[in-house]
Parts: sequence; structure tokens; C-alpha cells
Amino acid sequence: MEFLKRVHAKNILKWGKTNDKAIVLSGDLTTSCEIDEFRNAYPERFLSLGLMEQNMMSFAAGLAREGLIPMVHTFSVFMYRRALDQIEMSIAYPNLPVKLFGFLPGVTTPGGASHQALNDIAVMRSLPNMSVIETGDATDVESVLEISKNINGPVYIRMIRGDIPRLFPKNDPTKFKKARKLSHGSDIALFTSGICTEESLLVTNLLREKGITIQHLHITTLKPFDDCLIDEAVTKVKYGIITMENHTSVGGLGTCIAELIAKSGLPRKLIKIAINDTYLHGASKNYLMNEYKINAKVLVCAVEELVNEKLDISEMDVSQSTKNDSFSENQPEAL
Repeated sequence: MEFLKRVHAKNILKWGKTNDKAIVLSGDLTTSCEIDEFRNAYPERFLSLGLMEQNMMSFAAGLAREGLIPMVHTFSVFMYRRALDQIEMSIAYPNLPVKLFGFLPGVTTPGGASHQALNDIAVMRSLPNMSVIETGDATDVESVLEISKNINGPVYIRMIRGDIPRLFPKNDPTKFKKARKLSHGSDIALFTSGICTEESLLVTNLLREKGITIQHLHITTLKPFDDCLIDEAVTKVKYGIITMENHTSVGGLGTCIAELIAKSGLPRKLIKIAINDTYLHGASKNYLMNEYKINAKVLVCAVEELVNEKLDISEMDVSQSTKNDSFSENQPEAL
């Protein structure tokens, strides 16, 4: 698997050349949010507003009212926790085209509860007018700038950074409101998002070898949630549905699917693989995924539960795939 460094840094620098109304805002986390190269290339379109996230949101709203495209960058927790009132009243309520780039979702930081955004999707999904997007690989990251530009309203983007995998073809950009079909099958529908898609790919081939066919969709758009591919997958599976996400079990991808099942009146069993209503401690991504049960091993157990059969897939079988657990050299503090 190919890993790329600082994808957002390179992408926003290139994108900025042809989008001169874009104004990049930093909450004193410029290098950590991979916008230092944009700052160096376009200093007149870059503003560092310091550790004043509430003020930064209101300032971004003012820029949007003047016809500019404000692109706010900080860690996710400093957006939806500290500045939620300003996001709601200054940005979402007037439906302004402010683009919010939130970094360090879930287990992607060892910073502990103060830095880990665990319920940000639940909060941001609940805001009227707000679109919600989550990135899971380099192609997603390269696509979100153009996606967000074409959304006439506020957008919250859950970003990954540092060394990230290329899971999907570079020449097949991610599309708004459209899931990416990764495999066909009629036994189980599997919906994954963010870093959990990479994790799930460690076992989907092993499951096929055991005779379990998986309709696997990678979900990027979490609001609005009205993709016909998702509707079709939920309707046609034999055993049931699994969701897998780097987020609390309340209000995220699993909840989106549960709402869809309830609305459709379908008799389908749903298993949510998610962080189970708890805060996390600080540790590496792979350790936290194992400790809080959002990894490939747990996915195998969920499939076994749905099909009511032991599949004889060992941890050693799963571990054959290469995993990356490093931090970018540009974040030596690992935050």
C-alpha cells in the first residue's frame, strides 16, 4: 500500500493558485494542520488568529459575507467544543459558505481526551444547514477542497494528516453524497468511514475466501445522507449490516444507518463497531483501535455473529497486511 506525506499541504497549495477568493485561517496550529506551505506562498490570503477559536469562527463568517471563501483550520475538538455557539449562530444559522477543516479525529492522536474528537460528527450533523464529510485516504483528502467549494453552505470536514494511505485511485475523485463501492456481495452490507476503511480492508478478502460475500461501501458524506447506493445495500443483504467508524457509537455512521433502517421499515440486524460511549486515554492509533474495539479483529467477530458461524480467521491471518503507525515528521510532538 502506498503512503503519502502531507497530502493536504500539497493539495491546498496547488488548489490555491486557481481559487483566489480562498482565505485560509489558522488557530495557531499552522504546521500541525498542514497549511504552512499555503501561508508561505500566499501570505496575503492567510491569517493566524491564535488560540481564539470563537473569534476565528465569527471572523470567518464576516469574510464569507464579503464573498470570500474562508477555510478554517484547527483541531476538531477546538471547533465543535469551544466554538459551537459561534458555529451555530454566525455560520450555520445564516447558512454561510465557511469550510471547517477539523484535524485529529478520534484515535488519530495520542493526546488523550482533551484532543480526541469522539462525538464531533454527532454534534455537527445536528446543526441545520451543515454538511459533514470525513476523509479516509489520500484521494479523499485531495477531493474535499473542490467538494466543499461547490457546496453552497457551511461544511465540516473531518481530516486526516501526516502519512496517509492511497486506498482509492487518484484519477477517481471522491464525490459528494456518493459512497464508494469497494466490493460486491449479498450476505452482509459493510459501511465504513475514515481510517476504519483501511482497517476493514485487512479482512474483507479473508472473509470472501471463507465464502462470505460483502457489499462494502466507503462512506465520505455523513450529511446529507441520501445516497441510493446505501439504500440498495441495506435492502438486499441476507444476514445483516455492520458499520465501522472512528467515532462514538452515538450519532455517527452507525446512527445514520440505523435511522435509514428504521425509516425504511426493514427487518435488518445492525452491528455498530464504534467507540462505546467512553473517553479514551492517550496512546498510539493501533493500540487505541485494539483497546476500544474498532479494529479488524472485531470486524471478524461481528461477521461471525451475523452468520452464526466461526470462520477460523486468526489474528495472525489479519496481521499479514502492512499497517502504518507512525507520525509525520512535521508533528514531532505527535499532536
